[in-house]
Amino acid sequence: MAVVSDPPYGMDWDTDSTRFSGGHRTHRARRKEGRDDWGSVKNDDKPFDPAVWADFTECILFGSNHFAARLPVGTTLVWIKRLDAAFGSFLSDAEVAWQKGGYGVYCKRDLTNYGLTDERKHPTQKPLDLMVWCVGRCKSSTILDPYMGSGTTGVACIRLGRKFIGIEIDETYFDIACERIRKAYAQPDMFVTPERPPEPTQEALL
Repeated sequence: MAVVSDPPYGMDWDTDSTRFSGGHRTHRARRKEGRDDWGSVKNDDKPFDPAVWADFTECILFGSNHFAARLPVGTTLVWIKRLDAAFGSFLSDAEVAWQKGGYGVYCKRDLTNYGLTDERKHPTQKPLDLMVWCVGRCKSSTILDPYMGSGTTGVACIRLGRKFIGIEIDETYFDIACERIRKAYAQPDMFVTPERPPEPTQEALL
């Protein structure tokens, strides 16, 4: 079993994005165009200890720059989330994940979150293609996401024919994740060749 997750980093992140006025647009034009309806990231106000998940044979954890001192040497995955022309303009240009084993640094550029502000279901939701890339780097047939959020890792597993176990403490996001996973099973990707795992039962989703 492999762990692929975007855990709470321990940065006490304020998810109200209406407070930002960054980017190339003026302060007045930009402010109040964000979202204030996501709610907080649970347990993000506490330091994150990756040890229990890093003990798995395979593991990928986003936000590793926030808890790097508690991780062994491994592979670094970089999600480049903006165009070169926008580097340095607003918050982070990229996000970093730690993968157990190896020493290399590998990058994936995915800009799709730019156009999904109103459609995203979770404040730290990752792009689907990014999570497909991460899951695809693992050899295990079963993927565990102990901080499932809105279920993107689960949808990525369906795309790749992997079995998925998701855990989420927030009931609202858990329900959203279950619905997204159900829809992914109902609308399979016809261009993916790996064998799909059995569709989960109602009991497995609750």
